[in-house]
Amino acid sequence: MSPDINPLVLLFASIFTSNILLANFLGMCSFISISKDMDSANGLGMSVTAVLTITTAINWVVYKFILIPFGLLYLRFIIFIIIIAATVQVLEMVIDRFSPSLYMALGIFLPLITVNCAILGVALFMEIRGYSFIQSIVFAFGSGLGWWLAIVSLAAIQKKVLKAPVPEGLKGAGITLITIGFMAMAFIGFSGMLIVQ
Repeated sequence: MSPDINPLVLLFASIFTSNILLANFLGMCSFISISKDMDSANGLGMSVTAVLTITTAINWVVYKFILIPFGLLYLRFIIFIIIIAATVQVLEMVIDRFSPSLYMALGIFLPLITVNCAILGVALFMEIRGYSFIQSIVFAFGSGLGWWLAIVSLAAIQKKVLKAPVPEGLKGAGITLITIGFMAMAFIGFSGMLIVQ
């Protein structure tokens, strides 16, 4: 049975209080690697949001109408990953066709969306929490928006940090991890407002 959660509450919770990146720490590798440039961060955030929403909708249908009725739940990880990989391949071809500059800027990180653990994580949260079809799509879209907001925010902050007098020992990965820590605390600060788990 699906939990009684208003989709609007689920949307805001998945963006802020239960942010897939800053509250669950899923999808960190591409988040840190691509956040140095605003255009690339924006493009990757948009791609992750699209892949999350599309794959979660397909995974929900496959899970409810194929895996459960035929007793194939033990194959769910493989099936979910195959669906995610196929969706990323199609998205890669679309971006290459319509925005070659973005395709080149994203480089290896575009196909690596396939192994972005945030996408598989959302599919598994959908299953574990028993979300309905609408709740799953809203949760996936909100998680994508939250991921997008986080990576664009980090890219903007890093642009400012480049001009700041950062001590030599903290430059690079050190100040990036400290910044992510402060961002996570800021997002978790909303946790008293909305609870979905």
